[in-house]
Amino acid sequence: MAPLTHPSIKDGWFREISSQWPGQAMTLKVNRILHVEKSLYQDVLVFESETYGNVLVLDGVIQCTERDEFSYQEMIAHLPLASHPNPKKVLVIGGGDGGVVREVLKHDTVEQVVLCDIDEAVIRVSKQFLPHMSSLLSDPRVTVFVGDGFKFLADNTSTYDVIITDSSDPVGPAASLFQKPYFELLRDALTPGGHISTQGECLWIHLDLIQDLLKTTRTLFPVAEYAFTTIPTYPSGQIGFMVCSKEAGRDLSKPLRPVPNTRYYNAEVHKAAFVLPEFGRALLKEGKDLRPRFGANATDKAPTKKVLLLGSGAVARPCAEYVVRNPDNALTIACRTLKSAEALANDLRNTTAVSLDAGSEDPEKQAALEKAIAEHDLVISLVPYIHHPNVIKAAIKGKTNVVTTSYISPAIRELEEEIKKAGIVVMNEIGLDPGVDHLYAIKTIDEVHAKGGKIKEFHSFCGGLPAPECSDNPLGYKFSWSPRGGLLALLNSASYLAEGKQVDIQGKDLMNAARPYYITPAFAFVAYPNRNSVPFREFYNIPEAETVIRGTLRYQGFPEFVKALVALGWLNLEKKEWLKDGLTWAQIMQQAIGASDASESTLVARVKELCQFPTEAESKRIISGLKWIGLFSNAPATVRDGNLLDTLCAQLETLMKYEPGERDLVMLQHKFIVEWADGTTDTITSTLEAYGEPQGHSAMALYVGVPCGIAVQLVLDGKLNTPGILAPYSKEICDPIREILEAQGMGLIEKVL
Repeated sequence: MAPLTHPSIKDGWFREISSQWPGQAMTLKVNRILHVEKSLYQDVLVFESETYGNVLVLDGVIQCTERDEFSYQEMIAHLPLASHPNPKKVLVIGGGDGGVVREVLKHDTVEQVVLCDIDEAVIRVSKQFLPHMSSLLSDPRVTVFVGDGFKFLADNTSTYDVIITDSSDPVGPAASLFQKPYFELLRDALTPGGHISTQGECLWIHLDLIQDLLKTTRTLFPVAEYAFTTIPTYPSGQIGFMVCSKEAGRDLSKPLRPVPNTRYYNAEVHKAAFVLPEFGRALLKEGKDLRPRFGANATDKAPTKKVLLLGSGAVARPCAEYVVRNPDNALTIACRTLKSAEALANDLRNTTAVSLDAGSEDPEKQAALEKAIAEHDLVISLVPYIHHPNVIKAAIKGKTNVVTTSYISPAIRELEEEIKKAGIVVMNEIGLDPGVDHLYAIKTIDEVHAKGGKIKEFHSFCGGLPAPECSDNPLGYKFSWSPRGGLLALLNSASYLAEGKQVDIQGKDLMNAARPYYITPAFAFVAYPNRNSVPFREFYNIPEAETVIRGTLRYQGFPEFVKALVALGWLNLEKKEWLKDGLTWAQIMQQAIGASDASESTLVARVKELCQFPTEAESKRIISGLKWIGLFSNAPATVRDGNLLDTLCAQLETLMKYEPGERDLVMLQHKFIVEWADGTTDTITSTLEAYGEPQGHSAMALYVGVPCGIAVQLVLDGKLNTPGILAPYSKEICDPIREILEAQGMGLIEKVL
């Protein structure tokens, strides 16, 4: 049996990272993982920690630990129960671990307890791994109901003296447990004079949410208060409760009887739980906000610069985050759908979302695009490169500066005179590749020239790859966006300089040009040329260079697999009359390769004939990979756009996507062969090895988005201000961007070999 793993556990430590507490995380050292499963509703993890015993985690968030769970369970239960004169019937919503039920049964007035939890997995797993919490679920006074709490409440009006909601945080489905309709159901399910207690979040992180909850509950209950407890493994070590009563004038802070056998709760702690620190009391009681203001939040000054960001890809969010760090900037995010724009803009200060279509030929949509661009000081174009000319034409009309991460295309170059006449800056090629690669190429080249040296050879290769532990498919590759563009790029022609001569490679032969490429012993890379490297001898001002090549890195085995797909016709965009819905993958393969029938043995024999594999081992490897894709199977195929390439893409989108918890790798290396004035030579390298965060940004998104954001700020500040088409090919442009990038802890490491 394979060892248990979980994406929240890395290098022996559990990390609790969530959008609910941005910028901070709880970590616990893990002895061993005890249980992992995907229930019908959530991800369930149990591990044994070094210092907190067994830990239950749902959707990456700690629910309870053996060491400190009592402080939460006791307080959420005893605050409403001990202040109620005679609680007999109690309902617990959530709390499938059984901890709240255990505490409820300490009250001798209680005759009946119902536990209603929607997820049976929590109850089952807690009985196995947290028996000290769940043992009393078998008590004869307890009824366990697995189902929806909303429906249960609606079906049981005026029934319970106390209702306790032990909920998770307000994200996803649990968000509804923090909204008015749920509190109305709670009120209506109570007997006269009944109490509720619900998980009420943390003063340090969620004070605004707590304020909203108090406003809501005070419209429904004559008495509603916030109380809290301390607990080390909850965010910021503190969590609170909304405690409410249907009885006007009831003092919820006054316990009416003692509670036996507690570890945290006592009568004095009960009273003190309602005494809030001044910053909490002032906001909740008087509406005065005493919280410290710092960083971008320290000013009330209205933003003075307006930035429009077009696009919703993964790179857009790091770029947007960088732009709004500056309180002078107001950001508008625009996507084709408003929903995408709103998701991207979520939680960003001074940011609004709108719907715009940068690629539409509809006159009304074009007019809306032009109007929006004209209303901003700068537009960031992160849409597909074919739409950049549309954006730039609108920017020319509105006299709005532009920043893109894409190469300068001929279509953009044609607009240069109009751009200069409009007096605007159109900054391009400022992502990763192109972008960061330029910054460090120019740096080293300028330094070598300043010392009287010559660049005799320039080799530059970059790869966006799955991290080694995630490269678990036959191609050793995964897609973070549609595979179509990535597959079509494998058919691009390429040119480069080698020993003073230009080498041209046709697209159909590109994979044949791939060669093993050494960076470190830890990686088995292959490299092949990308696009046209020849102009970079001029762009980088290295006329002395005899070899200039820029290319792409992949893991070993990738080019041979792609060559097989090309030989079998799977990268063909030509419409096929016979390619219709209803065919199996084997039937499509038969037609594509001209096999006599669709049996696997016949298809495999024909594949071998067409591909002419060099060895039996290579034949087995690639044919196994084709089976993994499903190309020999009798399953119905998803036919897309009547061609083989798009039909293959439909399959790869599912098979080769990044799964939750996986991370990517960006590897970029420049290699300079330098000849000095005295005739000696050196090999200088500039290398980037960056990994994405499984619960944060990918390395690719970060290294495209942040450099773009830096360039945006420099244009807004007037530091990049020469009208026309710009790219980072000069010291004047590269140095300020690179210096700011390095201040973010990003950049390449330089070595002389």
